[in-house]
Amino acid sequence: MKRSFLARLQRRAVASLVGALLLLIIVPLLQILVLGPQGYNAALATPQANLAWIQGHTALFLLYRLALLLGFALLVAMPFALFRIIIAQEIVGRAELAAEEGATASEGEEDAEENKNAEDQEGDEDAEAGEAEKSEGEENGLPPNAWRGKGFAVIAAWTGFLGLLLIVIGILITSIYLWSSGSIASARAPLPDNYASVTSIFAVLTYTVGGGLLALTCLFFGIVIARSGRRLWPDSWVAFGYIGMGIGAVASGSAVQVALAPAAAQGSLTTPTILLFALWSLWFSIMVVRLKAE
Repeated sequence: MKRSFLARLQRRAVASLVGALLLLIIVPLLQILVLGPQGYNAALATPQANLAWIQGHTALFLLYRLALLLGFALLVAMPFALFRIIIAQEIVGRAELAAEEGATASEGEEDAEENKNAEDQEGDEDAEAGEAEKSEGEENGLPPNAWRGKGFAVIAAWTGFLGLLLIVIGILITSIYLWSSGSIASARAPLPDNYASVTSIFAVLTYTVGGGLLALTCLFFGIVIARSGRRLWPDSWVAFGYIGMGIGAVASGSAVQVALAPAAAQGSLTTPTILLFALWSLWFSIMVVRLKAE
């Protein structure tokens, strides 16, 4: 893997690593050690109690939502980073397999003419390889049209990007709406008009649409890696692919739960989905940061 190409991927991996740590450590610690003792969990029982709590603890609420927002925002570039690694591995790995098969087939050749033809062919392959290396100097670090034939990987990259983007947007607008609603809530009007409808729409946007796209991402990336298996991937990456398919199944369940009961804002699988995806992202980030240029 080319050094400049790998350096760009590793910068994105570092951002993903920070985002994953925010979701895995900072956000849960805020919930348990800071918000919990202030009565946040009890306030979630009813919308009125939730808005009253936000009104009395605005700084804590905004700090918590900011950590959650930043965690997902730093992961937005992860799907395309994983996509580029998959394409690069497919190109390099399949080229190595083809070279090995060609070497095995030519071992029994003794005819001088055949040897000469083989040398000519190797020269052509070296020229093609030189052209490929030249094209890797482009901005994306991959040969032109390298994505062709990688439909699942393309879908996974775009659904992941759009899913994370919708989650970030959903968290942002939900936070603003809850904060503004809490600031004007009173004993005579504890809830704004259409509060249930608005929060349900935000929940569906964030955890059904965004979460559903994220489920497809994990599933399709997992399928692409598992399909090639150990022929092209180290064991850790193969395990990463299979775990991704499992997380995709859990995330799908979470998206369905929220769609069926949007007034609850989240389902019982929503928090496990976030933690599992953050752990999966952390695993990816560590593997990329540890990669060495060839």
